[in-house]
Amino acid sequence: MSVRPYRDIYRRKSRQIMVGDVPVGGDAPISVQTMTNTLTPDIKATSAQIRACEEAGADIVRVSCPDEASTEALGEIVRRANVPIVADIHFHYKRAIEAAEAGAACLRINPGNIGSAQRVKEVVKAAKDHGCSIRIGVNAGSLEKHLLERYGEPVPEAMVESALEHAKILEDNDFFEFKISVKASDVFLAVAAYHGLAEACDYPLHLGVTEAGGLRSGTIKSSIGLGSLLWAGIGDTIRVSLSADPVEEVKVGFDILKSLGLRHRGVNVISCPSCARQQFDVIETVKVLEQRLAHITTPMTVSVIGCVVNGPGEARETDIGFTGGGKGTHQVYIAGLPSHRLQNEDIVDHLVGLVEKKAAEIDADRAAQAAE
Repeated sequence: MSVRPYRDIYRRKSRQIMVGDVPVGGDAPISVQTMTNTLTPDIKATSAQIRACEEAGADIVRVSCPDEASTEALGEIVRRANVPIVADIHFHYKRAIEAAEAGAACLRINPGNIGSAQRVKEVVKAAKDHGCSIRIGVNAGSLEKHLLERYGEPVPEAMVESALEHAKILEDNDFFEFKISVKASDVFLAVAAYHGLAEACDYPLHLGVTEAGGLRSGTIKSSIGLGSLLWAGIGDTIRVSLSADPVEEVKVGFDILKSLGLRHRGVNVISCPSCARQQFDVIETVKVLEQRLAHITTPMTVSVIGCVVNGPGEARETDIGFTGGGKGTHQVYIAGLPSHRLQNEDIVDHLVGLVEKKAAEIDADRAAQAAE
């Protein structure tokens, strides 16, 4: 009997578009997005938040442009940014045109909400002229009146129908550089809508559980919703929506992708929850260790286990392993093999040093291979 490898995720085949210099769809890596929550006309604050998100690894950042003051500021914001900027537009077609002219890499709109066919045509022309892609953003909380009348409430079928209606508007204007999202705050609704849309078209999909909640609850809802979709091979770019610092959205996004083996950025710490068998303070050690390793972007795995029950086994599968031992003397593993012992007081500093050394070696090897 043929058995599918249990770790394999077979991604849905979608066409590829460009958001600035970031490819979305096709065989491109799944990109991580976030959105600023500053007042867009405050260029200094908005640019500072974008920079913080860049440092956390964000591939794309979205900026709301509700008024003319925002699109006037957008040009300078784009110039200061090192990642593509998406302009979030609702209803005002002139804001979309202004954002394209200001250098936005992508416009988040719903073509059906922009106005007349002529206005849509003008927005599409601006997108074509300035190399913008478009995201069709369907939301369960703002479905069109005729769909709500037909279905009675937001349901997956209504959301898919809305998305395809908006897509047809762009297709009729000979524009195909777009991706689609069908977001809902209800995990079941969002997941079902994305499954339906994935079957109905081959456009790249932007995943999100909208208005997911605060840092803890929103992370859980997003992990369940986005994780199940990504595991099914659905999704080309993601945004975790949290009532929290946008940097946290980026971190959670990467953690979701890392947990599924879809993106590898930074140190993946594997640690036990601790119990009476622990030979050192696991929880505090991991807390400080993750803070101290936040600057490492090189993909790497580190196991920190409190005792010898699971420690050696976990260490075999990680780049650097640390297992608690008796009398305050613990075992360090390198590349799965026992390397040396360590005393309590040296744990965090020593592990940080080992990780930084290993990261430098990996980066040097990659640079040498690239130069060949």
